[in-house]
Amino acid sequence: SPCRSKPRQGRPQPWRHNALLVHAELLPSAKLQERHHHSTRCLLNYDLLSNFKKQGQKFGLEVVDGIVEEIKHDNTDGKSFIVITKDKKSYKTKSLILASGAKTRKLGIPGEKEFAGKGVSYCAVCDGAFYKNRHVAVVGGGDTALQEALYLTKFASKVSIIHRRDKLRAEKILQEQVFNNEKISFIWDSIVEKIEGNDIVENLKLKNKKTDGTTNFACDGIFIFIGVISNTDYINRIVETDNSGWVITDEKMRTNIPGIFAAGDLRADTYRQIATAVGDGVTAALSCEKYISKLKGTEYI
Repeated sequence: SPCRSKPRQGRPQPWRHNALLVHAELLPSAKLQERHHHSTRCLLNYDLLSNFKKQGQKFGLEVVDGIVEEIKHDNTDGKSFIVITKDKKSYKTKSLILASGAKTRKLGIPGEKEFAGKGVSYCAVCDGAFYKNRHVAVVGGGDTALQEALYLTKFASKVSIIHRRDKLRAEKILQEQVFNNEKISFIWDSIVEKIEGNDIVENLKLKNKKTDGTTNFACDGIFIFIGVISNTDYINRIVETDNSGWVITDEKMRTNIPGIFAAGDLRADTYRQIATAVGDGVTAALSCEKYISKLKGTEYI
């Protein structure tokens, strides 16, 4: 390629560092939708991430399976970190990129897991377009639930918000918007006890918390927005987080601890979308590379 040139003899190559990826799983059950003007192609996250892994390994990336249990400072030199996995293996490193993401809070009811990706969704931006002229349910009463419900009205013919209380906890301006939207209706004081269907979601079993009565509610899909939890239990307060456990960084993805960076959904004040996470990852990688090069005295200016 004309864009590539052979490195000059003696020129420092700051990008040549040893890299280790510790991952728990490759999310084999989830799907990423790739939309085109004339077709829709589904790629399993497993296939996509496997390709990423192979590309990284081609350039020297080492990959190990494991769940990180603890991160701590290495007291021998004061500048390194020790990563400990649940199987008690440990890895010493000069720098870390935290990218363990976040997980949506689940209802924990029958049918939720079985119909994931088949009518059960946790992201209106990701899946809303698949419900054009359909009737969907939204579970939740906070800001996110109302924002996502409003977004779904761009596609769905009807959006029913199911809330366990008789009033919303979202901001007033959002409440006004949903109350004034003719596509949105409410089912108050109710919880979803079961999700039913054949190959896709077709019915919800609802229970009224005041009367204890149960009803069937027919719909084409259910969007669940009852909160998001950060995957940061393993951090052990080694870096600064906000009150909800989200990692605080600057625009370079640097945490308050030199050498530790964070990217993606575990960060505070982020939109938690694939596109923003990818951008975070690029920034964190470049910042990490620069940090390591500076430690080695090979920073390329």
